[in-house]
Amino acid sequence: MITSHHNPLLKDIRRLAARRERGRFVAEGEDLLAAAEQAGWSPVHLLRAGVEVSEDALAKVSSLGSGTRALAVFEERWAPAPVGPLCVALWGVKDPGNVGTVLRAALAFGVDSVVLGPGTADPYGPKAVRASMGAIFAVSVARAASIEELPGVRIALDARRGEPLRGPAGGDVSLVVGAERAGLAQDVLDACDRAAHIPIANESLNAAMAATLAVYELTRVTDPEAPC
Repeated sequence: MITSHHNPLLKDIRRLAARRERGRFVAEGEDLLAAAEQAGWSPVHLLRAGVEVSEDALAKVSSLGSGTRALAVFEERWAPAPVGPLCVALWGVKDPGNVGTVLRAALAFGVDSVVLGPGTADPYGPKAVRASMGAIFAVSVARAASIEELPGVRIALDARRGEPLRGPAGGDVSLVVGAERAGLAQDVLDACDRAAHIPIANESLNAAMAATLAVYELTRVTDPEAPC
């Protein structure tokens, strides 16, 4: 059993948790580890308090304020390319909590891939992994450098442009979401096929809320016999 927080493995875990090294990431907590197991992910390292490591030594590497009973190291997984029929692309979304929440919404509503565009926070950072509530293990995650790499019709979600977003989507669609304050840059808007907005009473929603409402709208099941 590891008892010293100077142990080389624990030092490696601290570097991974701080994202000073990439390629692997840390997931903390029994719920996240259960989600990984359910999705078929095998950890590179598994540390459980009182089993592989002492409680005190594990607490020294935990990023949770209340400590943790278990953590594991996993290999990052990146899909070779974005896929449809429904893709959510995050462009310049810098808050890792928003990135993780979008992953959670993507899993809830059956999004086929979440794409990380330029300037977007690391989905494998600790805050994003926690916010995903395990969705990081179940949703296809890809990178893209340009809008042209996205599948299907590219819809820019913008607070002030285009028609109100109406669903469900027909055919392959990529929903492009920008940061809350800055929104999408003009060149990104120009590269998309069209823009759409969510009708709201106030100025804007944060990126995660906007993406969640948008994917709900694009995937909701409508009753063809219901009155219009």
